[in-house]
Amino acid sequence: MKFVSLLGATGSIGKQTLDVIASHPEQFRLSSMSVGKNIDAAEEIIREFKPEICAVQNESDAQVLRSQVETSTKIVSGMEGLIEAAVSTESSVVVNSVIGSVGLLPTLKAIEANKTIALANKETLVTAGHLVMEKAKKHNVDILPVDSEHSAIYQCLNGEDRNRVEKLILTASGGSFRDRTRDELKNVTVKDALNHPNWSMGAKITIDSATMMNKGLEVIEAHWLFSFDYSKIDVILHKESIIHSMVEFVDTSVIAHLGQPDMRVPIQYALTHPERLELVNGKRLNLWEAGKLHFQKMDYDRFRCLKLAFEAGNIGGLMPTVLNAANEKAVELFLDGKISFLDIEEMIERAMLQAENMNQPELDAIQETDKRTRYFVESLLNKGR
Repeated sequence: MKFVSLLGATGSIGKQTLDVIASHPEQFRLSSMSVGKNIDAAEEIIREFKPEICAVQNESDAQVLRSQVETSTKIVSGMEGLIEAAVSTESSVVVNSVIGSVGLLPTLKAIEANKTIALANKETLVTAGHLVMEKAKKHNVDILPVDSEHSAIYQCLNGEDRNRVEKLILTASGGSFRDRTRDELKNVTVKDALNHPNWSMGAKITIDSATMMNKGLEVIEAHWLFSFDYSKIDVILHKESIIHSMVEFVDTSVIAHLGQPDMRVPIQYALTHPERLELVNGKRLNLWEAGKLHFQKMDYDRFRCLKLAFEAGNIGGLMPTVLNAANEKAVELFLDGKISFLDIEEMIERAMLQAENMNQPELDAIQETDKRTRYFVESLLNKGR
């Protein structure tokens, strides 16, 4: 029996993780969890899975939840509560699927508590990859990727000599606007942007997919997960999302990971690694049904956010933190209807241009830069840009 701490239980990855846990009750048990503000969903999860701890964002919601549930689940709140859920003594693996840089501190604390990390929170490695990987090495803790692209690369590299790798190739669906020109993006709506052609995801990550920032964050994440220079990481458009990623070797051979677009596959693999279990109700990949697979060279001028991510990664230091914080704030403003879709990339670029950088920043500097960057992006709105 493997006991699981699930951070972000009501999000897309969280829900699918719960599905995996429920599908294999003899293998997994939910020991602790966190949610944001959706206490109705939290109540349902508590009644079904009976975790030891449930963390919510606000103490007022915690008080309401305590009055609604009659189980022995301990209800906690805030960052302290999130950390408590992450370091639950009973769990051996932490699935971090929260959205945003809020996932960083719980990840660091869970590593210190010697928990295996199943990481779906890109921002943790984007904002502080050097700190996370150094701490994981110090505590001999595995960081197992949950993103389909990184899980694919992880599996393609299994048993291979990494010194013989020529390139990591991340595939990208292209998001909601992959077939539109930049001129056609000027007046797109939030509703348009949230209509992803292949995946069902939360609002923030769906917008990131439309801007291609999601792929940019994945590039930086791949750099830290697999210790490859950015010159050895490439991105290719692949509309069907059947090939999740590929690895090219020095002898020109390419190993690809294929499968139906189903996030339960990488989630379950991270939980069972190095073993595999049957995916309950999983759809088999029949290539004759898929028919043709399409690929296209990435246009970095068309997808400026991806270009900015490569630039931030190559600069290093605090720049990826600036990139991520500016993006989170800009996406929030777009979802609130306060800026246009193309304003997102403009705000990110302006934040990067004004930022002061330093090499090997400590946690305090990262957190301060994150806060300062969000304030700067907000100020652009107030000044009318």
